[in-house]
Amino acid sequence: MTAPPLTWLYAPGDRPGVVAKALVAGADVVMVDLEDAVAADRKEYAREATAELLTEAQPVPVHVRVNALDGPFAAADLAALAALPGLSGLRLPKVTSPEQVAGVAAATGALPLYALLETALGVERAYPIAASHPALRGIALGEADLRADLGVRGDAGLDWSRSRVVVAARAAGLAPPAQTVHPDTRDLEGLAASCAHGRALGFLGRAAIHPRQLPVIERAYLPTERELEQAETIVKAATAQPGAQALPDGRFVDAAVVATARRTLSLARKPSLS
Repeated sequence: MTAPPLTWLYAPGDRPGVVAKALVAGADVVMVDLEDAVAADRKEYAREATAELLTEAQPVPVHVRVNALDGPFAAADLAALAALPGLSGLRLPKVTSPEQVAGVAAATGALPLYALLETALGVERAYPIAASHPALRGIALGEADLRADLGVRGDAGLDWSRSRVVVAARAAGLAPPAQTVHPDTRDLEGLAASCAHGRALGFLGRAAIHPRQLPVIERAYLPTERELEQAETIVKAATAQPGAQALPDGRFVDAAVVATARRTLSLARKPSLS
């Protein structure tokens, strides 16, 4: 079983040197950004530089966040990038409808797509978007834009939206969503606390904007030794005696508990960044 990605590192598409460093920073996935991180007068350069990079396979999967689908740059982004051998996926910003995803899928074939929900309307339509097309492999929140759209203050104001995308992803058969970025790259304690909260809500992994955030994210989402021990005990018991049962320590084990234990063990196979 292949361990799922836990770390997703953004790099601005108009800074090839930064992208090159990101590719060897240890992230599971590098996300080249053509949207928010790139000024309007550098969009064409960012697209050309990214296309040049992706003419060859890269050492880690590379996704590209294209520009807003209803804006003036997205069509050129898709035309320039979709067929390149180094591209592993496209991230679609500010998605608000299933039709947007289906339209990109029709234009790009079987390329994996990831929808970012960054408005109230996008969150309201989370499940239809998540179930919109077989090419869609994941959904996630864009919390900075969503926070501005909703006018919420404080972290707790987004928890309902976070839970909604977790449930929508599961209902559509997608992988658990990754958390959005923690914008303060020096606040590693705050990042760790936020990751712990996200893990409790059902997220798996997180996007980052600086390599120093990667080990913190990975530590937060990798199972502890105690969790691994408990998972191993459960799987061994279920293998020896299929069906519901009580362990010697009193814990009840059924199919759902075994499935959770197997997911925990799958994460343990991932090497550490530290």
